[in-house]
Amino acid sequence: MADPERPRRESGTDANAVYALGSSEIETERLRRQADELANDSAALLDRAGLDRGQRAVDLGCGPRGVLDLMAQRVGPLGAVVGIDADSKHVAAARLFAAEQQLGGVEVVEADARATGLPTGSFDVVHGRALLITIPDPAEVVTEMVRLARPGGWVVSLEPDSEYLLCYPPSEAVERIGQLFAIAFSRNGADPALGRKVPELLRHGGLHDVGVDVRPQMFPPGHSRRTIRLDLVRAMRSQIIGMGLAAGAELDDLDRRAREHLDNPETVAMFGFLFLAWGRKPT
Repeated sequence: MADPERPRRESGTDANAVYALGSSEIETERLRRQADELANDSAALLDRAGLDRGQRAVDLGCGPRGVLDLMAQRVGPLGAVVGIDADSKHVAAARLFAAEQQLGGVEVVEADARATGLPTGSFDVVHGRALLITIPDPAEVVTEMVRLARPGGWVVSLEPDSEYLLCYPPSEAVERIGQLFAIAFSRNGADPALGRKVPELLRHGGLHDVGVDVRPQMFPPGHSRRTIRLDLVRAMRSQIIGMGLAAGAELDDLDRRAREHLDNPETVAMFGFLFLAWGRKPT
């Protein structure tokens, strides 16, 4: 499936090296949970793009699961789904997931989302979820997404916007974790406030009929998404310690106190917004 006009990037710009959340088993498990947590939002976005039977779709940055099952359900046995990820462990996990779920017509490829090597104009729907927010130059990925879409096809993106953190009653532990997250997440140039900028990125990428839906990230106690900021800091633990931002003992104490606070049903907490954006490639 490689496109000779789109060579792979040099190792100096390896996608795994700039991924803001790093590589760890904790992060892999978080991504697996995320697939369930965001399934309804992702389904709404795919349906907005009209993904249907017999079509071709690609999920950039699919991780260990992504939306491969949601896509396969929609395109059916006559369609085709491709998952792309730069992490070889995630590629292996996604292939295993597709096999276990008996998802026919699903292929998972190890490649950089900024330069996949896939043929130009070969997909009806090109999808990315929580991908643009994790890299220093999201416009590079948008350019690749637009290239992969066929004329008249859709590029869709679901991206968090993590600038705002609301917690009441206030918690010093939750606030401190939010500060650590912002610094560590941005260390390679990733933008925590990326979500709001996606429609502009799609327009600058040359897409038409750009639209957006915004959904607050507010969940009740016991919901796995309620602790998303804490879970992200757990995933970046080694980077935070390595940057000298906090010691392991402090991180453990903050995590414990913040989770206790968020477990309280009287605590009101919101951890940003989800931006669902879409655009159509001109015919």
